[in-house]
Amino acid sequence: MDWAGNRDRILAAIAEAKADDAAILCLPELCITGYGCEDQYFSIGLQRTALEMLAEIAPATEGMAVALGLPLMVNRGLYNAAALVCNGEVLGFTLKQHLAGDGIHYEPRWFRKWPTSAVERIELDGREVPVGDLLYNCDGVRIGIEICRDAWVADRPGSRLAAGGADVILNPTASHFSFGKQDIRRRLVLEGSRTFDVSFAFANLLGNEAGRAIFDGGTHIASSGRMLAEGPRLSFADHSLICADIDVEQTRRLKATSSEPSLPPHAYGGETVRSSFKLKSPQLPCPVAKPSPWDASPPPKNEEFARAVALALFDYLRKSRSRGFVVSLSGGADSSAVTTLVWLMAKLGIAELSAEKFATKLPQIRDLGGARSAEAAVGRLLACVYQATRNSGETTRNAAETVAKAVGAEFLQWNIDALVDGYVSTVSKATGRELTWDRDDVALQNIQARARGPAAWLLANLRDALLLVTSNRSEAAVGYATMDGDTCGGLAPIGGVDKAFLLDWLKWMEATGPQGVGALAALSVVNNQRPTAELRPPTEGQTDEGDLMPYRVLDAIERSAIRDKLTSVEVLETIRPQFANESVAQLGQWVERFFTLWSRNQWKRERFAPGFHVDDRGLDPKGWCRFPILSGGFERELAALRDYLAAAK
Repeated sequence: MDWAGNRDRILAAIAEAKADDAAILCLPELCITGYGCEDQYFSIGLQRTALEMLAEIAPATEGMAVALGLPLMVNRGLYNAAALVCNGEVLGFTLKQHLAGDGIHYEPRWFRKWPTSAVERIELDGREVPVGDLLYNCDGVRIGIEICRDAWVADRPGSRLAAGGADVILNPTASHFSFGKQDIRRRLVLEGSRTFDVSFAFANLLGNEAGRAIFDGGTHIASSGRMLAEGPRLSFADHSLICADIDVEQTRRLKATSSEPSLPPHAYGGETVRSSFKLKSPQLPCPVAKPSPWDASPPPKNEEFARAVALALFDYLRKSRSRGFVVSLSGGADSSAVTTLVWLMAKLGIAELSAEKFATKLPQIRDLGGARSAEAAVGRLLACVYQATRNSGETTRNAAETVAKAVGAEFLQWNIDALVDGYVSTVSKATGRELTWDRDDVALQNIQARARGPAAWLLANLRDALLLVTSNRSEAAVGYATMDGDTCGGLAPIGGVDKAFLLDWLKWMEATGPQGVGALAALSVVNNQRPTAELRPPTEGQTDEGDLMPYRVLDAIERSAIRDKLTSVEVLETIRPQFANESVAQLGQWVERFFTLWSRNQWKRERFAPGFHVDDRGLDPKGWCRFPILSGGFERELAALRDYLAAAK
């Protein structure tokens, strides 16, 4: 809903396409409004403004054809539409036929599916304009449009558009980032162009658009099974444009020689909209577009995570107008990972944009314009605070200071024993008994974590900064986090990844790091430790895995139980081959612990700060994984597990 910003970015992309001598430009799905407008799509004002913005943009399309996405009311239904604007005139609106209603997508909540082959008309600026299942004929060049999900289903409109004679198929999308997804897109584009013997253009949104989903760009142009151009992903730029020259006559010859067309010509069934405007042939050499150097096939997961979350943090910072970040840096893996990601945001952003442009995009950050290096920028963007208790050790304090100084962050430290003792004393007097570790273990652990929250919030408030949550996905799964303690904050950058991956990623960052950035060797002080909350007395030797289970086991159980929806017995049978060195009794105990903790802690997941969607699944109930706050707690299933274990002895 950034009307002026979206318009200006669209106009800049059109201007660049014209400078490159392009005849057809495909822009992303719902680019006029933004994809993540949620229930605001129902606003008549939003729908009206989208058409007003389309009218503002249309004159800029003189001399070319441009596909632009927006919501459109037709009769009594709201539809996800792509307008084809040709030489300043809206020729028609193609309406999406297959809606994304799985995972993080809720399109059926807002939009209706348009029926195959149906065409209606609406009045626009005093004239009738066709809407629905359309094929556009611009003086002999036929253009079809599949909107995002339309191209991901078996019964895709592209097959019928090809039967109707389409030379070019445009695919405006809002395809969110997740690990390894880029290879799927490449196959989709190549197979679409090859199967239909057309030229195929895939355009995607870019950046953290509305808070949770990250869009990675990654545009493609292919023709008859051959990739002609592929754009960079996860760019910090306002837009990324790729161009390619296509040979319409060649794709027609290939289509004519095909021994078995996918569908007969009459199968199209929609309407062809004709325009006398002639698309120009290019006179200038086409700029060469290649994928990012790091973007191999398959894309490296560590590299993708570093770049996706760095970009998401940058967009979140500038769009929230916050004046920096605060991290409660314990010296452990999670808070060090969050700190490292802020550093990567500055490193990657400055490397791509330049220090001056990076600062220009963050005008709310005081004195950022004078920072010539990433570390200098981090010094103005990030404050890290180490909050010690008598249960903290010198190892973690040194690790926190070492990491903070390595990335250039401001480092603060203080002791909260007096706060903790004050709370304990108050409650002891009120209850008439002394609190002890033997009797009150969990409560005494939690009060330390909670006592750290107010001061961290105060520091963030003083600086108009965003307090970053340091909890990860594994902790969310089993509730191994203190509400109003280590869950304090407005954004959870690592909430979408499991602890096992995070530990591996930190080792990769210490040794290798992203291409063009390199390693952060200071992370050795973190990687040499065993993860611990440091909430029990040091003599207890507390570790996270001792409290829970090995993180790799936890991750395997979570994916089988939550992603794959297996019962506890099925989970045990599934993970046994992966952990053959563990006894079946021990694995069974961990499986039962997971299911018990999962079902008791949905209320915590409901209260977690928003995080970024990066995996093929997630635990965020507002994004992917809905589960009842109150339930039967898997009592019957866990009884069956215990019977299974008894029989296995």
